[in-house]
Amino acid sequence: MLFFRNSGPETHQHLSPEQRQQLVTRWNAWFEGLVAEGKAVEGQPLELETRIVSGAGGARIVDGPFPETKEAIGGYVKLLVSGLEEATAIAQRHPGLAYGLIIEVRQMTPDCHLGVNTKPSGAKEVIVR
Repeated sequence: MLFFRNSGPETHQHLSPEQRQQLVTRWNAWFEGLVAEGKAVEGQPLELETRIVSGAGGARIVDGPFPETKEAIGGYVKLLVSGLEEATAIAQRHPGLAYGLIIEVRQMTPDCHLGVNTKPSGAKEVIVR
């Protein structure tokens, strides 16, 4: 799983409209190439607006964005790859890195360390390639 940080509009304000369009074209080509190779199954940007829920019973609710939004997750891509090394190599090819994008590479675990169910009871994971 790739998580994109530092991907908000302020990161790209210094780019001309033509440079922004070139970046978008290269970003789309990067993603579409991964999909065509069967390496990416989904990707989605996230809204800047956020809400934090904490405390017993979710008693504390705070609406954002927050000053540290620059470090917030701005989107993700779910990969189907052999492991962390392959995912890292894919992240290293992202065209947004040259403009301040930060990519966090994480492996998904099949089980929660607390024992919480991560899939509906009786569900089986099916990956179609």
